[in-house]
Amino acid sequence: MNARRIQLFAAALLAAAAMAVCAQTPPAKEDPKARLAKAEAMFAERCKKSGEFIKRTVENVEGIYLRKLRPEKLNRGDQFAMDDPYGFDVRGEGLINSFLQGRNKYGSLASEALVSNDYRYVEAIDPKDGKRYRYTGRIDEPWRRDPSYSTTYKRFVLDKVPAPGPSPRYGATYDDISTREEREYWIAGSSLKVMDLKTNEVIAERIGYMVDRGQGSDAGDRAPWLMAANNACPAFPRFPGNPPFQLDQTRRFVESVLHIKQEK
Repeated sequence: MNARRIQLFAAALLAAAAMAVCAQTPPAKEDPKARLAKAEAMFAERCKKSGEFIKRTVENVEGIYLRKLRPEKLNRGDQFAMDDPYGFDVRGEGLINSFLQGRNKYGSLASEALVSNDYRYVEAIDPKDGKRYRYTGRIDEPWRRDPSYSTTYKRFVLDKVPAPGPSPRYGATYDDISTREEREYWIAGSSLKVMDLKTNEVIAERIGYMVDRGQGSDAGDRAPWLMAANNACPAFPRFPGNPPFQLDQTRRFVESVLHIKQEK
């Protein structure tokens, strides 16, 4: 091997060694204060485009179609799971319940109530079999069949049958609109749309964002995405001594657009 080749070979070995050292050296850790400042600046920019945007409303709606149900699992701190932490309110079929079940005097779902000014039915695809079903709600009084129950006990029951005919004209869907960069800084973005399914027109949309100011810290069993609800736009309702009220948010927005047909 001549001198020139020896020099080239040595240079190649040095370069390879340098690359190995660089690969083993972890990147410099971002200053926590600078990181939070960047996250809050990004969040403030996203909030400029958040809000409820209603193009038109619809009267006398009897039933709706939910194009997606919420996951069964609550996302407490999976940073990059694109499952819409902002819009999460109730799990699975619980979302259907929220459109059919009555309310107590505080406006929360009531297990022993069914009011007349609710949607008559909800249709959705069952993810287990991929088929569309129609759901209706009713109050069950089990004491009428089983004397071991108290005669004052009542419960809300969801009935499910294969959907007849075409799906309802109006429906709702949600999407996680976060980018990878936003999730790097613990920002979650959400889109909730109300649609005219006959024309495929979006007639209303709510866009929301939230940020975890703890930047993913799980110290003391902290749940980053649940804590992020404290820093949201639009902000969630607050009641004294309670965390932000994310429950029933899908129903509240949809009902503000698709007005329920009132019984005469």
